[in-house]
Amino acid sequence: MCGITERVERMERTKAAEKGAGVGGQHARPGVAVNRAMATFSPADEEKQRGVRRMKLTATGLLVFVALVYVLSTWGHNSGAGTWAAYVAAASEAGMVGALADWFAVTALFRHPLGIPIPHTAIIPTKKDQLGVSLGEFVGENFLSEDVVRQRLRAVGIGSRLGAWLAVPEHADRVTAELSTALRGALTVLRDSDVQAVVGEAITRRANAQEIGPGIGKMLDKVVADGGHKRVVDLVVTRAHDWLVLHRDEVMDAVEGGAPGWTPKFVDRKVGERVYRELLRFATEMRDMPGHPARSALDRFLTDFATDLQSDTDTRARVERLKGEVLGRGEVQDLIASAWTAVRSMIVSAAEDERSELRLRVRASLLSLGSRMAGERKVQDKVDQWVEDAAVYVVTTYRTEITSLITDTVASWDAEHTTKKIEANIGRDLQFIRINGTVVGSLAGLLIYTVSHALGA
Repeated sequence: MCGITERVERMERTKAAEKGAGVGGQHARPGVAVNRAMATFSPADEEKQRGVRRMKLTATGLLVFVALVYVLSTWGHNSGAGTWAAYVAAASEAGMVGALADWFAVTALFRHPLGIPIPHTAIIPTKKDQLGVSLGEFVGENFLSEDVVRQRLRAVGIGSRLGAWLAVPEHADRVTAELSTALRGALTVLRDSDVQAVVGEAITRRANAQEIGPGIGKMLDKVVADGGHKRVVDLVVTRAHDWLVLHRDEVMDAVEGGAPGWTPKFVDRKVGERVYRELLRFATEMRDMPGHPARSALDRFLTDFATDLQSDTDTRARVERLKGEVLGRGEVQDLIASAWTAVRSMIVSAAEDERSELRLRVRASLLSLGSRMAGERKVQDKVDQWVEDAAVYVVTTYRTEITSLITDTVASWDAEHTTKKIEANIGRDLQFIRINGTVVGSLAGLLIYTVSHALGA
């Protein structure tokens, strides 16, 4: 109760501040104006209000009728009309009392009876904020509790229903299309410059934070042990041999051009031919002889280098310095940043193409998930548990905000319009209370008078 009182006082202070700031309607809060507009009568409300007026006339007419009966029966009893007149008078008198009592009760809900400010009347306009708080508390306690949420979600069986729905190919296509649209929208909203900066910074920070020498050494050691580098060596020496065959003149010119100026030309030519033949022989032997000494030397070099990368401090330090220099170059940073543009373009294209591998795989995954959810109890229970936990988290975390939506909305309503709107919607049924009160009162009065008269006789 203390919490409710505090919330009511807070809302009343807010309303007072709004009235002070909104003189002439020029500074009223937009939310209040909207709620007042919502409280205005619609054509349906006008029709309901006309029905309320008709029922009021009926109930009032019945009150006038029993009053007239009371007057006539009393006059008849005093004039000697007979005992029956006394019974009628008692019944009509009690009917008037019941009608007036129920008229007072119904009227007191919406306004002061006869305009007299009797305590505990005009309940709806004066207690509107308290009713809103009570409604919010009621919703929070009875609809937003953890047990209620779990019970309702468990009864729905979301896992099996969702699985059966997803297992239909048309539905999987629809979800895939919606996911593709959402993905394209998200990628469109993101600014390339911001994402590129984040990606570049993340890659650089991660690379700087982790030493790469030992990792490269382990990888190189495994490659050499498995002989994976031999295919690379085969490719290089084959391409070198082919190049030498096709570019004999260029090799000869390069050797001759590097000779001293005082040597005869034919000597330079002979030297160039000898150098070319040795190079070609070396490349041919490297290509055709798997056990060539140069290949073995290369294997030893790579093995030693892999070991140094893992254990030699100087080698690891040199690799780290080289890594820092490479990452610090503008060209590398531009390459890292531009990777996002390529990735984004690839994803957008795949999302737009209905036959792309991305969309086909997503569709297949959805169909598979739907089939499993529809047929496997374990998967259904897991999905249901996820949904329940998520719903409970939202309800327990934001219960106050949800109930405040109710209380604050009710508090922002204009009391007069709210009263009229409520009366238009439930007033017709309340007028039946007046009619019932008249009838029940008459019957009760007749019964009481009959029993009293019988006991007195």
